[in-house]
Amino acid sequence: MNTVYYIAQQTMYFAIPLLIVALGGMFSERSGIVNIALEGIMVVGAFAGIAFINVFQKTMSGQGLLLLSLLVAGITGGVFSVFHAFASIRLRADQTISGTALNMFAPAFAIFTARMVQGVQQIQFTDTFYINKVPFLGDIPFVGPILFRNCYITTYVGLFIALLSWIVINHTRFGLRLRSCGEHPQAADSVGINVYRIRYSGVIISGILAGIGGLTFVIPTSTNFNATVAGYGFLALAVLIFGQWRTNKIFFAAFFFGIMKTFASAYSGIPILKSLPISNEVYKMIPYIATLIVLTFSSKNSQAPRAEGIPYDKGSR
Repeated sequence: MNTVYYIAQQTMYFAIPLLIVALGGMFSERSGIVNIALEGIMVVGAFAGIAFINVFQKTMSGQGLLLLSLLVAGITGGVFSVFHAFASIRLRADQTISGTALNMFAPAFAIFTARMVQGVQQIQFTDTFYINKVPFLGDIPFVGPILFRNCYITTYVGLFIALLSWIVINHTRFGLRLRSCGEHPQAADSVGINVYRIRYSGVIISGILAGIGGLTFVIPTSTNFNATVAGYGFLALAVLIFGQWRTNKIFFAAFFFGIMKTFASAYSGIPILKSLPISNEVYKMIPYIATLIVLTFSSKNSQAPRAEGIPYDKGSR
């Protein structure tokens, strides 16, 4: 049973960032804007959040500092995503090229800024955010050891974002308008919906969540930031596609890929996997092999928004 708890706890570390970032991609793409800049936005968000922790960790610590850094990461990600929104919506640029440009710019910017400020590109921080056990809740049978022991508050932030995203997309006027702009923007415009404004909102929400996801990935897995999120932005795109741009399916897809990543990164703590005569390199390949297999089958039944990736021209009908 201890092995089961260990796998579940490790899965949370990997699945929650994927969940947050994939949900961010969903907001952008269901509004009609392809956002492959998630990787770059994660890098910028993580950079801002870790830099904030590095500066204030001498005067603050614990969950308050982490929550503030998540706010900083989200705001930074939102601001950075405006570049993609402007290029894609106002300039009607190729959305893939715009996203690729941001992915290339983000790590270079983070490395250059870190070296300018502190002389080295790695930003160190002290992990004062680990929660051994949540009082009372950690004693709940089965659920307690999985959700409320050996955890981070980012787990609860991610689950809250998932619930809020489901409500917003499926049960609010904004969600209905967002979906209509991604399916048939001309029809949405004909009933008075400002397609440009909705698409800007979708991309900025995407940036906010990707920025938060970047920091959420770094905190449980490292004590320094080196301008990389290990390809998690692209893996989140796979989660988005596997989840068919639907909140509930994205939730399960994120945890599927989270388990695959756990097998790849924490196999040494799983007795059955550790005893197998398989090299470290093979385990590291597991998430990406799973991605290729899953996308091969899921892409045949794609339910992508119909107007996704198509620039909207208000003058055309």
